[in-house]
Amino acid sequence: MATSFDSTLANLGIGRPSTGTQVKTAAQADSLSQNDFLKLLTAQLKNQDPTDPVDATQQLTQLAQFSSVAGISEINSTLKAIQDKLAGGTTSDALSYVGRTVLAPGDTAFPRRDGGLTGAIELAGDASDVRVSIAGPNGAILKTLSLGEQAKGTVNFDWDGTTNNGEPAGPGPFKITTTANNKGAGIGTTPLVWAPVSSVSIPAKGAPILSVTGVGQIPTTQVRQIG
Repeated sequence: MATSFDSTLANLGIGRPSTGTQVKTAAQADSLSQNDFLKLLTAQLKNQDPTDPVDATQQLTQLAQFSSVAGISEINSTLKAIQDKLAGGTTSDALSYVGRTVLAPGDTAFPRRDGGLTGAIELAGDASDVRVSIAGPNGAILKTLSLGEQAKGTVNFDWDGTTNNGEPAGPGPFKITTTANNKGAGIGTTPLVWAPVSSVSIPAKGAPILSVTGVGQIPTTQVRQIG
């Protein structure tokens, strides 16, 4: 059956994709190009029964269907290329992160030159009480900030760099812990910290990877703000 079909295609000048050094998928091996389709249609017209010709409406319908499928395939390929471009960004865009500070998910924060630090919390829901605990390198709690009632979303906080006793907290780095509840029910929180980008790597696919001091390696898609 397959030999007869291949012979028919060969007589029409249509060959199956090569199975030599180039590896092809099953779908590619069984697919016909637009040129192949037109050759088959031409052969159909040449070999039709003169007393019972093929309906012209059916031919136009076949052409329209094939054109639609081919057009959709090209559109999908174009959209995929655009998606990869937007997700990955350009090399110059990625390199521009080096030496700058970014706001990203993490729990290790570094103070400003004048002391203290800023950060943010992402709340999974509305909360009646939100708190930020700041600990020193030895793990001891230095300061607890009460942010009170907050709506779902991103909540910024600022710490002046002093402990609960009003003394300077030191150079850090500091460990950030966030908690929230809504009338006793726990609410999910994600701490966001500012930290410098030391280097960037650009993979073959996907978003560039940033090496962020105190945070680790993160894709650029996790960056909330750039300082």
